[in-house]
Amino acid sequence: MHADVAKLVQAGRIPEAVGKRLSEIAPGEFCSHKAWGAGKVESWDLQAGKVVINFERQPNQEMALKFAIQKTEPLDSEHFSAHKLENLDQLRELVETDPVELVKRVLESHGGTMSLDQLDRELSGSVVPEATYKKWWDKAKKALRESHIFSVPSKRTDPLVLRADSASPQETLVMEFSDSRDPRVKIKALENIRKNFAVFEGKGEILQQVIDEINAYCLKGRKLHLSTVLEFLVARDDIIDCFDDLNLADSDIRLADVITTEQDRLVDSLKGRSAATQRKIFETFEDSFGEGWQDEILKVFDEVGSRGVTEIARLLQETGADDVFADHLKKSIANRCLGPDALIWLCREREKSAAEVFTFETGNSILNLLDRDHVADGPNRSVRLRTMLMSDKTLIADILADADEAEARQFGRKLYQSQVFTELDRKSLMARVIKARPETHDLVTGEFERKVEGVISSQESIDRRKADLDKLLKERIPQNVEEIKIARSYGDLRENFEYKAAKQMQAVLARRRSQLEKELAHVQATDFSGADTACVNIGTLVTLHDDAGKAIQYTVLGAWDSIPEENVVSYLSDIGIALMGAKPGERVEVRDMETEKNRFLTVKTIEAYKA
Repeated sequence: MHADVAKLVQAGRIPEAVGKRLSEIAPGEFCSHKAWGAGKVESWDLQAGKVVINFERQPNQEMALKFAIQKTEPLDSEHFSAHKLENLDQLRELVETDPVELVKRVLESHGGTMSLDQLDRELSGSVVPEATYKKWWDKAKKALRESHIFSVPSKRTDPLVLRADSASPQETLVMEFSDSRDPRVKIKALENIRKNFAVFEGKGEILQQVIDEINAYCLKGRKLHLSTVLEFLVARDDIIDCFDDLNLADSDIRLADVITTEQDRLVDSLKGRSAATQRKIFETFEDSFGEGWQDEILKVFDEVGSRGVTEIARLLQETGADDVFADHLKKSIANRCLGPDALIWLCREREKSAAEVFTFETGNSILNLLDRDHVADGPNRSVRLRTMLMSDKTLIADILADADEAEARQFGRKLYQSQVFTELDRKSLMARVIKARPETHDLVTGEFERKVEGVISSQESIDRRKADLDKLLKERIPQNVEEIKIARSYGDLRENFEYKAAKQMQAVLARRRSQLEKELAHVQATDFSGADTACVNIGTLVTLHDDAGKAIQYTVLGAWDSIPEENVVSYLSDIGIALMGAKPGERVEVRDMETEKNRFLTVKTIEAYKA
């Protein structure tokens, strides 16, 4: 008890309990105020009943003694808040030199645990400048995790915890995994364990707790959290492989069992997993499927994202399955069924792993996929593929390197007519085509533009397009304008899903309107009478035989008259282009509309089409 206060107690002027509390706000003592923060008592006047306290956020505040007793709490001189008043420069130096030590001192003053909001109030603005606090905390948080003496929460609602000093490095790493309930944090903790296997040398039994927790989680979470289960099982098996004293029980779940029983959900669960995790899973396919593992892994090859595509390709090549892999790619390219990630891999590896299968047909596959994705008006899965085609300056030249003149012109024609690219991008790409193959120069001359713009079609098909445009102008576009108006009334356009969806549809409708108006402005109607049957022309019925002598008929009509199920094709389609100008006895290569495979046919007869 302060000497001056003790005299008042002895004289009976104040109770002993009041004297003890009054001594806690004697000059030189520390206290805290809910609004003003930590403070140090500078002076008091017991006779006048006043005290002056230098608060963190209210310097030299004069208060009534009675009010000070009620509104402040005593603060130990070793508390972090007291150090902010006495040693602020030293603490600010720790901000840059040792953020781990700084945060450790804060937690030690708060019982070893505190919320992130409490930490913000303790440091932001006073020790760490408020303007740079968020950036500093992001960097400090990483250092805290790497120190292994903290349990760092992934959510702001969870506490930041200072672990006991007595914990060994091994126990700390295990606690990082066990203490968290967030699977993402647990995965990070498993990564730390795998990076620090050396500290567990001779003490691998400590990791049995981790193995047991993984097994329990995987049994419960397999149906709802398959993606996390796969990550956990890969990490578990990696740990067991590195320590002889760790083993799986017969009842423990196996990675191979999960792969075989969860085939339907496997692809979606693999997306987003790290390349190392995907590689481990793909390596398990042989144990899972036996001799048929290569066929099973090729089924998911084009579905698992860019990382998965790369890892499967490496695995197949490293295990001597080059021929199987190459055959699969060739068939998929011919059938136009490769997705964007596989095509991107093919192009990137065209001078290395994919040199054997990278051909002119790869370019056709790219254009076909881009066109299909564009027409679908759905999620743009091929945006990375389109970006690569634009950014890789030598890709088109490599595509056309071994193509004959007809193939080069066909590729250039497809590219020139594609609606996928802006006019500026299309011109840039066509310049590369012409540079690689000068004989395609006339594709961008006025003569070719007249052929392209002056398309021919039946009056019936033209009327259908006019009806589509009329419906677009009178119904769909006005309806979309009203939808945008209603969605805008909901407010907060940044988070307004209805508004964003309506605006996206506006862009789709505008693009469709522009396309229809341009097409209708340059179309020519025909009734297909008087067609020249000396060779395949617009308005002819052509009979062809395959190498086995089986007959097939195609009717070549106008640009918008195709009926695929009846073998009626547009003269601008792949089949139409292949047939146009062919004479009886000539062999042509066409793509079968059912199997999507190329085959050679011989022209037998050509007749005039009769409507």
